[in-house]
Amino acid sequence: MQAEFGQQKAEHTFYLLALSLSQGVLSNISSITDLGGFDPVWLFLVVGGVMFILGFAGCIGALRENTFLLKFFSVFLGIIFFLELTAGVLAFVFKDWIKDQLYFFINNNIRAYRDDIDLQNLIDFTQEYWQCCGAFGADDWNLNIYFNCTDSNASRERCGVPFSCCTKDPAEDVINTQCGYDARQKPEVDQQIVIYTKGCVPQFEKWLQDNLTIVAGIFIGIALLQIFGICLAQNLVSDIEAVRASW
Repeated sequence: MQAEFGQQKAEHTFYLLALSLSQGVLSNISSITDLGGFDPVWLFLVVGGVMFILGFAGCIGALRENTFLLKFFSVFLGIIFFLELTAGVLAFVFKDWIKDQLYFFINNNIRAYRDDIDLQNLIDFTQEYWQCCGAFGADDWNLNIYFNCTDSNASRERCGVPFSCCTKDPAEDVINTQCGYDARQKPEVDQQIVIYTKGCVPQFEKWLQDNLTIVAGIFIGIALLQIFGICLAQNLVSDIEAVRASW
């Protein structure tokens, strides 16, 4: 009994530690990325709450044959499907606006690159994964006080880029964190050998075009699952009402 209590206490402590860490990371990022004071933790809480309510209504409604919960489940799922469809249409219509907002968002994060280690790791991961540098090019790093090329900048990283912008040598096992030093002082032809010169926004657009079938398939699959859930709920409601009518 004592061992079981100790295990439960350890699990509870670990859960609280993980929750506080995630809230701290997201809060730090929200304070840097110009989200207008909005804390991303609330977004996770809202999404989790909606999923819980939706799952609870569908599960209990089916088990207890409660038509009210089943109708609530189908209507709520239909509203979510409609909102997703609307968001997709708006994203296609206002794609230039979204592109500008993404550019604005990335540049704000570039300015705050050294202000938070979690944000720094996020930017480094993005640039390494997409093989890009900056929003539309390596010169976007002029926005950062440590990497800009002004004469007043006394930083050793002046006219450089983070190591995540550097092209990778397969023979190197250890990351050279100084590989981006003075990279933007070189001619553009030489820069392409040392660092990625394409921006992350164009690289993301290219990735979407190359994987358009996969992305579209995922969204269509999610939509079909939602429609299937709505149809099942409505069919069950009809069966329950038909049985009650025969009493």
